[in-house]
Amino acid sequence: MSTILTVDHLDKSFSGRQVLHGVDFFVEEGHVAGLVGPNGAGKSTIMKAILGLIPIDGGGIEIAGQPVSITSHQALRKVGALIEYPGIYPFLTGRQHLELFAAKHHQADNIKHIVDALGMGKYIDTKARLYSLGMKQKLGIAQALVNQPKLVILDEPMNGLDPQAVKDLRDIIRDMAAAGTSFLISSHILSELEKVADDVLILNHGHIVRNTSMGQLAESGGVTYQIVPDNLAQAKAALTLANVTFTLEGAGIVLHENAEDTALNAALYALVQQGVAIRSVDRKARDLEASFLAMVQAEKGEA
Repeated sequence: MSTILTVDHLDKSFSGRQVLHGVDFFVEEGHVAGLVGPNGAGKSTIMKAILGLIPIDGGGIEIAGQPVSITSHQALRKVGALIEYPGIYPFLTGRQHLELFAAKHHQADNIKHIVDALGMGKYIDTKARLYSLGMKQKLGIAQALVNQPKLVILDEPMNGLDPQAVKDLRDIIRDMAAAGTSFLISSHILSELEKVADDVLILNHGHIVRNTSMGQLAESGGVTYQIVPDNLAQAKAALTLANVTFTLEGAGIVLHENAEDTALNAALYALVQQGVAIRSVDRKARDLEASFLAMVQAEKGEA
C-alpha cells in the first residue's frame, strides 16, 4: 500500500515557543488516521502546515511524493480540507458554493452525491446566511469532499452536527476510504473517531506520543470484565479470599485484565467454588477515550 502523506520531523515555533517537536508520521492510501490530543497540543498547527498555510522551522511534508510548503502548493490539488471554520459566502446558496468548488476541479457531477450523502437536500438552494451552525459545518465538509480528493484533512468536523449528521459523515468517510481516499481527522468526540479511524496518532506537548492502529491500541489497553452476581456481598467475600483484585461499579464487580492476565478465570473459579450465582459477564475492550486519558494522566505524572 502506498503512502499519500508523509510528515518528516516537523518543527514549529511561535514567538520563540516551540509547539511542534520533530513530529513524524505518515498516512497510507485509503486509511483514516485520527489525530487526538489536549487543547494546545499542536493538532491544528500540524494541519495548517500540511496545507502550506504556515511556514515551518524544520522537517518536511510530502503529499503523493510532492513537497508542500508555504511557497509550494502544487500537491494540494489532490487535497480537500476543513480547518477550524468553513469559509462561507453569506449571499450564495449552498449549491452555488459547491458549484464554485466543483467547477474549479471539474467535479460538478459529484455535487448531487455529496448533497444526498450529507442530507443537505432540503436547504441546499437556500442562501448560506440563513444556515444554522450545523448546516454551515456540513457545507464546509461538502466543499472539502466535492472535488473527489485523494487526501482529506478535517479539523473537528463533527462540531455542531446532530447524531444523524455524524452518522452520515461517518458513512461517507468509510465509503470514500474504501474507494482509496485517505483522511486525517482531529476530533474531541473520541467515541465517534474510534468508529471511523484505522490508525490513531496521539499528540501531547507537540510530540507524537503514540502512533498505532486502532486495533492495536485496544489490545494494548487490555479489557474490562463486569460480573453481576446474585449476592454482591457474598461475591466480594469470595474474591477477597481468593486474592482477586477487583473494583465495584453499581451492582457489579469489575476486573481489569491485560493480555497475559487470568483474572477472569480466577474470579469465576472463586465465585463458583463459593456457590455464588452469576447473572451476567460483560467484556469491553479499552476504548480510545480511556487510552487517551490514561496517556495524558501519565504525562502529567512525569512532569
